[in-house]
Amino acid sequence: MKDNRNYIGYGAKDFSFEWPNKSKLALQFVLNYEEGAENSILNGDQSSETFLSEIINAKPIVGNRHMNMESIYEYGSRRGFWRIHKEFNKRKLPLTIFGVGMALEKNPDVCEQIIKSNYEVASHGYRWIDYQNIDQQTEKEHTILCNNLIKKIFGYYPSGWYTGRTSPNTRKIILENTNIIYDSDSYADDIPYWISHNNKKHLIIPYSLDNNDMRFTTNQGFNTGDDFFNYLKNSFDTLYNESVEYNLPKMMSVGLHCRIIGRPGRFLSLVKFLDYVESFKDIWICKRKDIAEYWYSNFNNEY
Repeated sequence: MKDNRNYIGYGAKDFSFEWPNKSKLALQFVLNYEEGAENSILNGDQSSETFLSEIINAKPIVGNRHMNMESIYEYGSRRGFWRIHKEFNKRKLPLTIFGVGMALEKNPDVCEQIIKSNYEVASHGYRWIDYQNIDQQTEKEHTILCNNLIKKIFGYYPSGWYTGRTSPNTRKIILENTNIIYDSDSYADDIPYWISHNNKKHLIIPYSLDNNDMRFTTNQGFNTGDDFFNYLKNSFDTLYNESVEYNLPKMMSVGLHCRIIGRPGRFLSLVKFLDYVESFKDIWICKRKDIAEYWYSNFNNEY
């Protein structure tokens, strides 16, 4: 198998450019909405969910329900979403929802608030499962189903896509069956970049697994809200300072989950970080779609 990975990126030349209003940093918050689409025999799966919950190293229960796991996920839709939504709504901050189709389908109240708040809904796939070993036809069917479902619920097809637990075929399937203008199934850079697919340009807006509350649920992850706040602040300060010192603007993504950061003991770390970044007048807090549209408008010749 040929190694066609790009190890160089922008390289030594880097890429000096300007964000809107000469902002030093584009800051983007993602709220992953997955609750109800996880592995469960209620969804036709063989076993229960094991990923991203309060039960670290959870073991799958085969052929039966895992009631504790189900209730942990339910917390995200019943309480966590609303706590996070109220904070962003109060501050009038933009938010991108990585929405799993089946999860959105199961909660019209959440969808209604997403619409009222004008949050961006990017696709997070139809199911919150690992697609690594899912056959291509099933993944294609899920892709088309989720693309159409977002249009049905929100009135538009998604501009962006993040499957997360991808297969080697994911990007090919998505680009051949949707009209997205970007995807975020990459963690390879601090700013957007172009790739080629079937001799056409496609935009990648990298995501983050480190500036991400998921690390509360992993070994050697965040233990307290202070851990999360300090990590986010250090990331922000590093990127902001690079922009000032070297005139190299950057992008920072923050990944959130309803059932994780929505817990009271963690939530104040997010509030504290929002207070910190809102004290800066030269940053751009935006949706991922905003970044994509700006890149297409201004850097379409960069390749």
